[in-house]
Amino acid sequence: MNKILKSLQLIIFLFLLSTALIAQDESIQLIIRGDDIGCAHAANLACIQSYREGIMRTVEIMVPCAWFVEAVKMLRENPDLDVGVHLTLTSEWENVKWGPVSCVTSFVDSNGNFFPMVWPNKNFPPKSCFLESPWKLEEVEQEFRAQIELALRHIPQVSHISGHMGITHAAPEIQKLTRKLAQEYHLDLKLDDYQAKYPEGFKKGKNFKETEESFIKMLENLTPGLWHFVEHPGMNVPEMQAMGHVGYENVATDRDDVTRLFTSKKVMKVIESKKIKLMSYKDVSQNAVK
Repeated sequence: MNKILKSLQLIIFLFLLSTALIAQDESIQLIIRGDDIGCAHAANLACIQSYREGIMRTVEIMVPCAWFVEAVKMLRENPDLDVGVHLTLTSEWENVKWGPVSCVTSFVDSNGNFFPMVWPNKNFPPKSCFLESPWKLEEVEQEFRAQIELALRHIPQVSHISGHMGITHAAPEIQKLTRKLAQEYHLDLKLDDYQAKYPEGFKKGKNFKETEESFIKMLENLTPGLWHFVEHPGMNVPEMQAMGHVGYENVATDRDDVTRLFTSKKVMKVIESKKIKLMSYKDVSQNAVK
């Protein structure tokens, strides 16, 4: 009993020490996260480019998608690129669909695909979202486990889990389940535990120049501490031009701008001049315990 108590005290001490060290660090630390690798060939290429030639240090993989296999190959070729399992229970694009990797039935449509949205959406007919389906928590757990284990089997550098389109926060019991699985699979890396903040002020413009200027202004306004920025790299190519849904038809141009932003020389110059430390999720956790 004394050994257990001492172990708990040590864990608490290390956690408090790690948060204190981060708080004392006067540097600006910035996590640039790219979501949805695996959803398309163009997304795979864009994410790797954003890492190799740009500022992205963490990427989230969608296991159920058709381009997961290629994404795995690319990630294994880039072992220092931090990876999160982007738990997916929705399939939002009109012209391409995906479904579960396990045998679940309570939150798929008549074709066996995930529903487009998590919550009801005015652009979609009734019963087009996960929460309007007769979903069962035990099947959510079954599917989450299948996706996590498939990613861990093929990708050595997985460090955490996240939720596509906010699925991990769709209901309190799903949020609780997600934390349990994160702890069980040793992927429990929550940026809230490290007092990470999301920068304010960035707004996409009418063209890339305006978007770039807004992003640079956001960077210039960052103060010491840990910051976290999330976007979706892509390419303006026929494959991605065919993707989209009502309310988001400009997927290709929008996500191409993200790739250009993440690889912008002007952006990198500002990061260098302000001595901003580009971080990954894994970097944050490792630095905290040093």
